[in-house]
Amino acid sequence: MSIWERLATTVGDRSPGATLGPRFAAEMPYDSPVKSDGKADALPFTIGMIVLGAKMAKADGVVTKDEVDAFKKAFKVSEAEMRRAARVFNLAKEDPSGFETSAQELATVFKGDRKMLEYTLEGLFHIAKADDVLHPAEEKFLHQVATQLGFTDTDFMFMKARHTPIQDRDPYDVLGLESSVSQQELTSRYHRLVDQSQPDEFVARGLPKEFILIANEKLTAIKQAYEAICKQRGTD
Repeated sequence: MSIWERLATTVGDRSPGATLGPRFAAEMPYDSPVKSDGKADALPFTIGMIVLGAKMAKADGVVTKDEVDAFKKAFKVSEAEMRRAARVFNLAKEDPSGFETSAQELATVFKGDRKMLEYTLEGLFHIAKADDVLHPAEEKFLHQVATQLGFTDTDFMFMKARHTPIQDRDPYDVLGLESSVSQQELTSRYHRLVDQSQPDEFVARGLPKEFILIANEKLTAIKQAYEAICKQRGTD
């Protein structure tokens, strides 16, 4: 069963206003975020991403069809798959609970798994800028979610830098470094980040193939930042 079929099965005929978020996973036989083969269960991650994406869509006080299209555009989801995702998205928009509940549930499900939580936040950035603009209300929402997931202001700043238009990025911020860093430290940091951001690792964790864009985009931003710094320093 594909992740989208599992998603549809989980949602079923749930009525508007029902509790949403990773708590869905507790009602299924897939109740652990880590399965017996060591992979993360993609369902809590996928539902959490959609639910928080819907909450973000409400951040500016206006929810339109374009918000659902942003999710579809961000992750290249097919029409058939999007119908399943849209069911969760629309329920989340109608759910009276705040985003804090869903973010806290996700943090609980993936407690101790910083990378899964980072992937979630990266994915929300990806949705937010699907229209090529990160609006102030969206940035504020993302910062609040980051705090709920346990990230510091500095963590958020570095993540935001990777999603800033390339012409406006500070490459040092993208890599989480000061401009005074030595070339040796720069290269070491770069290789470590590249190793930690491989798309293959994303898939190996059992996450939806549609969301591999998250890992690819992060890796591209890291490489572009490193190349920009080396060019500035004349070491490329």
